[in-house]
Amino acid sequence: MKRLVLATRNRGKIREINALFAGMDVQFAGLDEFPDMPEVMEDGETFEENAFRKARDVFDFTGMPVVSEDSGLEVDALGGSPGVYSARFAGENATDGENLQKLMEELSGTPPERRTARFVSVFCLYDGGTPEYFRGHVEGMIIDRPRGESGFGYDPVFVPRGYDRTFAELGQDVKNRISHRAEAIRKLQEYLRKWQRR
Repeated sequence: MKRLVLATRNRGKIREINALFAGMDVQFAGLDEFPDMPEVMEDGETFEENAFRKARDVFDFTGMPVVSEDSGLEVDALGGSPGVYSARFAGENATDGENLQKLMEELSGTPPERRTARFVSVFCLYDGGTPEYFRGHVEGMIIDRPRGESGFGYDPVFVPRGYDRTFAELGQDVKNRISHRAEAIRKLQEYLRKWQRR
């Protein structure tokens, strides 16, 4: 079995990723198994840059193949913001609620047809050679007030194209099938199936 490091300390995300890869000869360890690993600065200008920096720093520390992810929301009326700053849109230690409130303020008065947006997820696989990237995205629009109790972050205001409910209303099962992260993970799974046969 190939063992890789997933560049996160979030145990829920580690469990979720391992469940998605069940049946494959791959297992992910989280950064909680490496308590001395220093925090990684995510100061890149693209999702790819941030994902690579995390993967490279974790690889340098652990010597194991690494999978890392960076993701965020791009709003067309805001020139692609918050983008790589999605988690800290309202400030360095902002909560989901504060980020959501800032987004609503920035889009105040923007007509529905100009509220187009997309969620983007980029995974990076790095084992000391050339990094491999796996990008997923889902198009949609931002509504003018939050709806729904499921999900997190900007989910209560994002309605994916082809649906009339927000990610927070659709629930985790539907979101996990159609989301940006699901698309990126499918590409990563396909690559790892080939990679594990090497």
